Amino acid sequence: MTGMTETPTSYDGPTPYDGIEPGLARSLAGRVAAQQPQWPDGTAVREVRAELAELPPLVEADAVGRLTGRLAEVALGRALLLQGGDCAETFAQNTPDHLRANLRTLLHCATVLEVASGLPVVPVGRIAGQYAKPRSKPVGDDGLPAYRGDIVHSALATAEARRPDPRRMLTAYADAQAALGTVRATAAETNTEVFTSHEALLLDYELPLVRAGYGLSGHFLWIGERTRDMDGAHLALFRHLANPIGLKLGPGARPEQVLAYAEALDPDRRPGRLTLISRMGADRVTEVLPPLVSAVAAAGHPVVWLCDPMHGNTRTTASGLKTRHFDRIAAEVEGYFAVHRELDSHPGGLHLEFTGDDVTECLGGREDLREEQLPERYLTACDPRLNGRQSLDLARLVAEILLRRPARRDAVRV
Repeated sequence: MTGMTETPTSYDGPTPYDGIEPGLARSLAGRVAAQQPQWPDGTAVREVRAELAELPPLVEADAVGRLTGRLAEVALGRALLLQGGDCAETFAQNTPDHLRANLRTLLHCATVLEVASGLPVVPVGRIAGQYAKPRSKPVGDDGLPAYRGDIVHSALATAEARRPDPRRMLTAYADAQAALGTVRATAAETNTEVFTSHEALLLDYELPLVRAGYGLSGHFLWIGERTRDMDGAHLALFRHLANPIGLKLGPGARPEQVLAYAEALDPDRRPGRLTLISRMGADRVTEVLPPLVSAVAAAGHPVVWLCDPMHGNTRTTASGLKTRHFDRIAAEVEGYFAVHRELDSHPGGLHLEFTGDDVTECLGGREDLREEQLPERYLTACDPRLNGRQSLDLARLVAEILLRRPARRDAVRV
């Protein structure tokens, strides 16, 4: 279903490491975990997992519960969700200035959407944990292992730098802790609670931070397009978690698959539990999304629908830089809202890769960034991000759509 291109990790035996919760251990036994690094030293990995298991949780279960309640309002049509931040967080860029710029962009865009919609907007950052990345190929065109995020190894293009180092998981934990300090300070300054999220990809990092059924590496965790194998370890982990969770759905998703995911991850049909994040591409969204939305609604699952207009609209330039054009991003957003308008469904919000920094990574927008300008400030560690101005351009576009859209007829029905 998700196209693995490397030898996966199997979580065999009664537990993958000492201290795992027994119920979770039983769920994971024998499950295949896609997109995991090939650690060169198993003993070192076990030692790091044991250290992580002794550290305090990064977030509190009470805050996770509050987010579930806020997302329930989104699922019921009474709020919107804006999720955004870096494609891949790096240790070098984990500075207060960078984090504050990203949080300012998140909150500014949220305010634009709130004013236009008349609904509260839940701000969720891709922050304090987005250190691991899945890859389409295990080896890059340069013959080196593909960069899987700072939590695994360095982005430097040398064989030694790309050697997976489990001690980096401890650095990621410390960096996440520092980032959370900036999140809390920003929340206090703005009187707005900001929640954290990331793709729960690297299981050697995520599993030690599961406490009493909560994944306390972040408030909101999601499964990516490449790791949503129904029989895989990631789905088994997410069935166990009490967090609000997300699932990325690409253009290959079929209604029967999505219903199976919803039954597995939200069997009790609890509003706020499951967010389905569509990433279809501008050319496919109006074709692929409607049967998925219709099937989920007919089955009575009160999910949050979210639009990720970034990942389906990526291309590589002749010079080898990945980029996205603002017009393609905007076209997918327009198509997403058109689908929900036609089906009288609530368009829950957006999932974006952006930064408040003045980067030149995505083309177009009101500043009309051209391809020849990309190398000027191309700073991303992985995929291209909207800069602050482009992010606000997109928020204004969505605001115009929201102002044209009548309220759902059943938006206040529980």
